[in-house]
Amino acid sequence: MSKQFASQADLAVKQTSFTKLSDNAYAFTAEGDPNSGVVIGDDGVMVIDTTATPVMAQALIQEIRKVTDLPIKYVVLTHYHAVRVLGASAYLAEGCEQIIASRGTYEMIQERGEADMKSEIERFPRLFDAVESIPGLTWPTLVFDNELTLFMGKLEVQIKHIGMGHTKGDTIVWLPKDKTLFSGDLVEFEAAAYTGDAQLEEWPATLEALRAMNAEALVPGRGPALIGPARVNEGLDYTKDFVSTLLTSAKAAVAKGLSLKDTMAYVRTQMDPKFGHVFIYEHCLPFDVTRAVDEASGIKHPRIWTAERDQEMWHGLQEAE
Repeated sequence: MSKQFASQADLAVKQTSFTKLSDNAYAFTAEGDPNSGVVIGDDGVMVIDTTATPVMAQALIQEIRKVTDLPIKYVVLTHYHAVRVLGASAYLAEGCEQIIASRGTYEMIQERGEADMKSEIERFPRLFDAVESIPGLTWPTLVFDNELTLFMGKLEVQIKHIGMGHTKGDTIVWLPKDKTLFSGDLVEFEAAAYTGDAQLEEWPATLEALRAMNAEALVPGRGPALIGPARVNEGLDYTKDFVSTLLTSAKAAVAKGLSLKDTMAYVRTQMDPKFGHVFIYEHCLPFDVTRAVDEASGIKHPRIWTAERDQEMWHGLQEAE
């Protein structure tokens, strides 16, 4: 495990890609860094997840402007994590009319948005380039409970809370005509799943609900765009294996009465052979194991991560080695 806290030592800039999935859909991906999605309708553009700062959002805006000059009318937040939402203000100058989120996401911003922002910035400073450009928390202007359908001209866009997993408010965007799915961090590929605020018991069932949609392209929260049904299923299987192995291992450790540090050692025996090589694994695992132990111990609603709690957990696990 890296001795330097979280990903403070991760300074290597990742190569971004802007991949066309259909006439209406693009994926903005970056070698394991957080992804964004783009939907281009007849009369405007939708951005799904905004990057972490308004300055960083300009890279995505530049890519959008290479393919359309339509206004960016909508921003969708797949969940509340700072790295996904704090770049939203950049889109206001591009014509943004609505920032859309689920009820669960809105409630999480209310409850822990400030703490999450401070925590994430300290964990992974590279992902918050020009952090001083962030005006504050991003608040949705349109909140839905289960499902919202928009028509961008003739293009139907379905925005859904299909189930919990990465957070209690996870939101997906589905283009039924193109059979293209933007999953947010419900699906990861070739990267660790961060589960520090997860509902691990529910996550596999939510993945199966996504599978039942029979997507032909899927943009995960991290990792490359998954094109073709076989690749989509590969991403779903990968994520299901990650979260299931994590929770099963934590339950076994809790049943034996192991300490957190001994649980970490045990979970690594189960996780490292399959996932130890993927992006941000060492960053995520301490947070993942801590949350998995909480859930296995009956703590259903995730405890709030603060910058102080982050450091206490991290250094406690390091001292145990």
